[in-house]
Amino acid sequence: MSPSNSISKSTYAVVTLAYWAFMLTDGALRMIVLLHFHELGYSPVQLAFLFLLYECAGIATNLVGGWVGSRFGLRPTLFIGLTLQIVALSALTLVSDSWAIGLTVAFVMTVQALAGVAKDLTKMSSKSAVKLVVSEDAESTLFKWVAALTGSKNALKGVGFFLGTLLLDCSGFNGALFSLAGMLVLVFATSLLCVTGSFGKSKTKTKFSQLFSKSAAINRLSFARAFLFASRDVWFVVGLPIFLHDVLGWSFWRVGGFMAFWVIGYGFVQAFAPKLLGSRKTKRQSATIELAVKSAKLWIFVLSVLCILIALSVSCDFYLSVTLLGGLCVFGFVFAINSSLHSYLILAYTDTDDVSLNVGFYYMANACGRLLGTLLSGSVYLLAGLPACLWAAAALSLVAAISSLGLPNYTKNKPRKDSA
Repeated sequence: MSPSNSISKSTYAVVTLAYWAFMLTDGALRMIVLLHFHELGYSPVQLAFLFLLYECAGIATNLVGGWVGSRFGLRPTLFIGLTLQIVALSALTLVSDSWAIGLTVAFVMTVQALAGVAKDLTKMSSKSAVKLVVSEDAESTLFKWVAALTGSKNALKGVGFFLGTLLLDCSGFNGALFSLAGMLVLVFATSLLCVTGSFGKSKTKTKFSQLFSKSAAINRLSFARAFLFASRDVWFVVGLPIFLHDVLGWSFWRVGGFMAFWVIGYGFVQAFAPKLLGSRKTKRQSATIELAVKSAKLWIFVLSVLCILIALSVSCDFYLSVTLLGGLCVFGFVFAINSSLHSYLILAYTDTDDVSLNVGFYYMANACGRLLGTLLSGSVYLLAGLPACLWAAAALSLVAAISSLGLPNYTKNKPRKDSA
């Protein structure tokens, strides 16, 4: 590992704390925007459109951000991400009830795009840094660190869902946004003082044309990742919260509370995935990757079957509340296992020198899946309701399962110039 690619544990701790704080505001912002504009009478499709550029921005940001991180290091991408989130939160306070709906939607979409850029720059910086702080021969340790980071950030995002509904109820739309922006200003100032040095740069200058030149393993994993997250967001982004509020008659507090509970539980399962899968028994690099690949192929098919059972039960109105909420909690458990395995495999499949480039490409695919899921969530719910969203989730997860069958049991997958 070259000096430019090293990072101390103390520096990594600050980077992680900044990422945690960011994800708290990210979760809060999503609930604030969703519930505030739903209360103003926006349709499910209009609500979905508010988040479209957020996901579109993630596609471009992960791709270009990976190249920027490879060329200039991960410290600048972290600071840019925090700054853009502060700008986005502050800018949303300019929205006025006197604006026309078209203007409001366009403005919020644009600001959400900034938030999407901010999230993915910050996420790429933090997740790439894991590879730089864990030694090359400690694959089982890498699995645990990645799982802990991924799980903790999702748990905090879930707390952010609850925080967002609390701030919206207590402080109103603008007060909630200013509170979140103020918290991030403190985090940014702390990070600026504590995160020093240069880390994450590639040893050689990366050509922009190499962004799409990945190994077969990374391509397959990224494709599966896209459809895995589409299978979640197709019901999660718009369909479920609106269904809980409009059909089951839940208050905003209850909707935010359940969404928070779901994401927090999902985060805890992610964090403990290595223990649940028995990775502690594997010490060799080859054994850890083999376990992860076998588990990834199995658990994604389990998710597909589960989606079908939930969709069938809800379509038949079989104990609707119990079946839906209980089924989605089980979905969260299985989904968390799959997500944790993917987050480990992308780092196992890449070399330290190319970590930001490959992680950026992988999360670009993740953003593509979230975009697809967000588009479908509003439109499918409007046309056919929540049961149709769940059937779409089953179909999307099946595509992810089939694409996972080709994942290889090895870790050295340097991008090749002749690969697709």
